[in-house]
Amino acid sequence: MRSPYESRRLRIALFACIVICSLAWRSPSIAQAKSLDQGELNDSHFHLTNYIQEGTDIHDFLKIMGTKVGRVALFGIPLQQEWSYQNSGDFAPTYYLQTDAPLYYYSFTDAYIAMAYRSLSKEQQARFDPMITGFNPADMYAANHIRRVLQTFPGVFSGIGEFTIHKEFVSAKVAGEVASLLNPALDRILDFAAEVGLVAIVHNDIDTPFAKEGAEPAYLAQVKALFKRHPKTTIIWAHTGMGRVVRPIQKHAANIEAMLGDPSFNHVYFDISWDEVAKYLVATPASTQIAADLMNRYPDRFLFGTDEVAPSSQQKYLKIYYQYAPLWKLLNPEASEKVRKGNYERLFDEARRKVRAWEKAQVN
Repeated sequence: MRSPYESRRLRIALFACIVICSLAWRSPSIAQAKSLDQGELNDSHFHLTNYIQEGTDIHDFLKIMGTKVGRVALFGIPLQQEWSYQNSGDFAPTYYLQTDAPLYYYSFTDAYIAMAYRSLSKEQQARFDPMITGFNPADMYAANHIRRVLQTFPGVFSGIGEFTIHKEFVSAKVAGEVASLLNPALDRILDFAAEVGLVAIVHNDIDTPFAKEGAEPAYLAQVKALFKRHPKTTIIWAHTGMGRVVRPIQKHAANIEAMLGDPSFNHVYFDISWDEVAKYLVATPASTQIAADLMNRYPDRFLFGTDEVAPSSQQKYLKIYYQYAPLWKLLNPEASEKVRKGNYERLFDEARRKVRAWEKAQVN
């Protein structure tokens, strides 16, 4: 008969074996992912759900991807739009611009994304890189939340984000403390991302809405200082810092190129997702040429993403991809392949490898 101590050791060993087997079973290999990198593009920025946590069934979304899209960075939206009867009565808002009621952080989004991912076959899972988003970047416990999600759902996540610090019309609506580039809670998050190997997709507007032309962008110095403080974290700056009305100022391309040419930012990448960003880049032949020239000079540092939210058809989902047609024509073959596909594969393959190794070490 075993002693209580021996029984406890056996239970621990059995639990470890179960978790390790779960990792091996549920987490698709990098080789499987590469076997599916046959589409015309990969999507580094996609929201399966919207601001009221509703969206496209992941199995339907696979059909929408079809053979056109190889792989997708998959996340929900960390913020829930409150339905305040005092504000909008019987009208139920589904978007943050439809009401003055506040937004609040919705942590269950991570469990929802994880379970949607786990409902897929192993071959289907290989096409997705789920991301953790349901944390408050102004909370010193945010890094603990990320750790807890990884421990609860091993073999699932590849990164964190898209999460927001400064965003036009959104930041002011978020209940509680306002997120800041200077908050040590954000440093804890990015430090932990580096420890695990998680890709971090950060939304931070480079400037404030309706800023004065020619002035220094309000957040440029702070965001650069943040990125420099975390040289071991793989960071993707969403939309290159642009927004709906935060337009590319006269020196936007020059500011981005200064970062691209500085070795201190070799760990920083830029996504060109969102149709609101595309409208600026392809506004004129001159603006498109400026963007193409920058990507041709630094083909390893840009990623395409849609920033679509819960699309109902492939036409809607790939609207921005076709919107960028003038840009694709100006990119040389190497830059085109890397921006559309290759940079995604490189960054997320490495993230999968590192995160799975960290998870295995935690189990041991």
